[in-house]
Amino acid sequence: MDKSREALLAEMGVNADVDAVPGWMDRRAKEMLLRLVKGVSAGTVSVRDGDGETVCRGAADPDFANAAITVRHPSFYRRILFGGTIGAGEAYMDGLWTCDDLTALVRIVVRNRQFFTGLDSGLGRLLWPLHQVSHLFRRNSREGSRRNIAAHYDLGNDFFALFLDPTMAYSCGYFDTPESTMEEASVSKMDRLCRMLRLVPGDSLLEIGTGWGALAIHAARNFGCRVTTTTISREQHDLAAERVREAGLADRITLLLKDYRDLEGRFDKIISVEMLEAVGHQFYDAFFKKCAGLLNPGGLMALQTITVNDQDYESTTRDVDFIKRYIFPGGQLPSLTAICQSLTRATDLRVFHLEDISAHYVTTLLRWRDNFWANVAEIRGLGYSETFLRMWDFYLCLCAGSFAERHTGDVQMLLAKPGWRPEPTA
Repeated sequence: MDKSREALLAEMGVNADVDAVPGWMDRRAKEMLLRLVKGVSAGTVSVRDGDGETVCRGAADPDFANAAITVRHPSFYRRILFGGTIGAGEAYMDGLWTCDDLTALVRIVVRNRQFFTGLDSGLGRLLWPLHQVSHLFRRNSREGSRRNIAAHYDLGNDFFALFLDPTMAYSCGYFDTPESTMEEASVSKMDRLCRMLRLVPGDSLLEIGTGWGALAIHAARNFGCRVTTTTISREQHDLAAERVREAGLADRITLLLKDYRDLEGRFDKIISVEMLEAVGHQFYDAFFKKCAGLLNPGGLMALQTITVNDQDYESTTRDVDFIKRYIFPGGQLPSLTAICQSLTRATDLRVFHLEDISAHYVTTLLRWRDNFWANVAEIRGLGYSETFLRMWDFYLCLCAGSFAERHTGDVQMLLAKPGWRPEPTA
């Protein structure tokens, strides 16, 4: 895990000890935070601490969502005052506050963002330069990408297996019915992408971003294609290789440990599922240019990616949030406009189909969270700390609330080289 906020402050010579800070600062921070909360127009938030309970109901739509915050230490207020939204996450990691419905709280914050932007302004930006410098060192060069991917995906295959479904698919599933299991949703997602690509026996398929091999195995087994798949995570590569052997598909799946920039050859089809988020906005053109160059004339590419609203994209390329700081170092969500502009600048690829599956990600994340806490004893047994557990809980709920409010989205896109023509539909 990255250094804590306290460790970073200590390096700067700042005493971050809770008891070393005057009580008036916590009281002032509390006044400022409650003033923001009282400005909500949608949802109901209650804040309970040692002084009692404050309930704030949005006049426009109080029943939109409900969340109850319990403050376990008064330094909670100060941590938000000085750290903004990253500070709120850090305070959650440190156990300074809890919430009965963290996803609902995130939805309220996103829905009322005009009031909560104050969290990251003023004193909340004191640590912003420090976060920015840290993020600059996470640029997605070849070496930087390997470090960034390792920081997340090399947490351990055993850890991910405890909250993912048996396919080990770590991306948005597609729930054909509300009763679909997580495994069924993962299989449905993979099948939809393969059918979108019009895969047929004998096709050469390149997958950029192997994960743990689920999609490569699905495509080779069910569509008869020859798959070349690549990852830069050693942990993923090793388990994927084992799973390919167990599936009896080693003769039809070639597994690489190679950066996308170093790929060679030509392929009929390309697929990439939620890997673009790790490319970095400075490298979108290089990524798509490489993909276009690897495709045969008339070839197709299926792209599934998490996106951020066009209106927020530019600011996200400059700012560091909780997920960039603690979960996905070097990460950057594209916007649809950023993708299309990059395709226009760097390639001859055209967009033939786009589908928004964001609602399915809310369900996916909440299913993962349920699995996470159902298996928390085993996760603790792997040596992960309580701080890590709360960090992961905050991450899953933060994402679920963001997708529910469409601040972030998830799309499946079909891109085509010149010369490809879709078959007429009845």
